[in-house]
Amino acid sequence: MLKGQFGFSFDASRCSGCMACVVACMDQNDMPEHGPSFRRVTCFERGEYPEVRLLFLSMACQHCGDAPCVMVCPTGALSKSSGNGIVQFDRDLCVGCHSCALACDFGVPQFQDDGKMNKCDFCQSRVEHGLEPACVRVCTTRALGFGTLEELDRRKAERASLKFLTPFSKGI
Repeated sequence: MLKGQFGFSFDASRCSGCMACVVACMDQNDMPEHGPSFRRVTCFERGEYPEVRLLFLSMACQHCGDAPCVMVCPTGALSKSSGNGIVQFDRDLCVGCHSCALACDFGVPQFQDDGKMNKCDFCQSRVEHGLEPACVRVCTTRALGFGTLEELDRRKAERASLKFLTPFSKGI
């Protein structure tokens, strides 16, 4: 694991399926209203009537440690930043061969009208200025998080330890 590798966190128990993250992504990246987004929210139904429950999954590029899309790109249009692990994309080098789409298990690469690929870059222009990615910023339930993998692991461990505190250990 790359030290300082950025990542997203997602807490399905908090997601309401409001799609604000998708809209923010599309707005940030100047994407057409009814076109593809770099972030997708999928709804899953669990249970049977009358106890049906909806679960939502919000996903974007995972910026994989060993990104298969980077490995198969014949032109070098995709590369992995050695500093923060962002899988970066250079549109000028893309030939639209779809190799990246075939290699990606998450369906991340989106092809534009000109045949070239585009993808999530963690809103790199925002992150470079100390801001959260647009999708994380607008998540009202805080189901989405962003940070280095070390920070995300630490936050997850803190949340887990708070869940297991008894009233006595909280001083109540």
